[in-house]
Amino acid sequence: MRLLTLFLFLLSFSLSAQTVCTLESRARLDGILTELSQKELSGKSIDQLTLEIGQSFLGTPYVEKTLELPGEEKLVINLTGLDCTTYLETVVTMAQIAKSGNLTFEGFEQELERLRYQDGVRKDYSSRLHYFSDWIYQNQQKGIIRDITQEIGGTLYPNQPTFMSENPRFYTQLSNPEFLKAIKADEAEIAKRTYHFIPKAEIQSLEKNIQAGDLIAITTSMKNLDIVHVGFAIEKEGRIHLMHAGTGNMQVEISAKPLSEYLAANKSQSGIMVCRLL
Repeated sequence: MRLLTLFLFLLSFSLSAQTVCTLESRARLDGILTELSQKELSGKSIDQLTLEIGQSFLGTPYVEKTLELPGEEKLVINLTGLDCTTYLETVVTMAQIAKSGNLTFEGFEQELERLRYQDGVRKDYSSRLHYFSDWIYQNQQKGIIRDITQEIGGTLYPNQPTFMSENPRFYTQLSNPEFLKAIKADEAEIAKRTYHFIPKAEIQSLEKNIQAGDLIAITTSMKNLDIVHVGFAIEKEGRIHLMHAGTGNMQVEISAKPLSEYLAANKSQSGIMVCRLL
């Protein structure tokens, strides 16, 4: 009942009235921003900040489709329920504004919008970066991350995702023909690019090149999808594990098994892409 009440009283905290954030999420965000502002952060790298902030969310419930609100596209800020992508975006955004020193709600809004949308600008549903391989490419263009997959031993990854345009019934907003047309155009652009991945059989031998704090995107053997899961690399007992919002225990957690073994247990997961925050 409490969550329902909070949902019904969604508040906008931006001048443009296009940000959606519950009272509970706002309180948690403000608390984290206040805590960070009281720490000496100048000597910490972006990777250290990412790991520190990422671990503060351990135990947060896994909740999917929190961005899928009816009507006009809004900037959704939800810190009480996270899926793998919103967890990653929330942590990266916080690390970025902590590094820049702009630890304000408005700073969080601006950075999250820059990260989540094409060209860093929220326009409509189709302007959101729906495919994570597109998210990687465009955020590398923005100077936020660097895709290091090829340089650490990756091989070519055939990437021609068409899942969204082939299955519009799963996406309420794609009943709008203009949005569907835009998604098809995005898929065509993604297919023109060159991507690399590290096959899961090679992860253990190459994990020495992965640093704690790197972004991990898990590729798939499904031909019409690109990425099926994302998280952060974290070192545990000398091995690289995955810190992520997972469906196994339905919460933000650190994988019990090293990353290579985590993927080995899932037939549809084919390997990883690795990105480093700048």
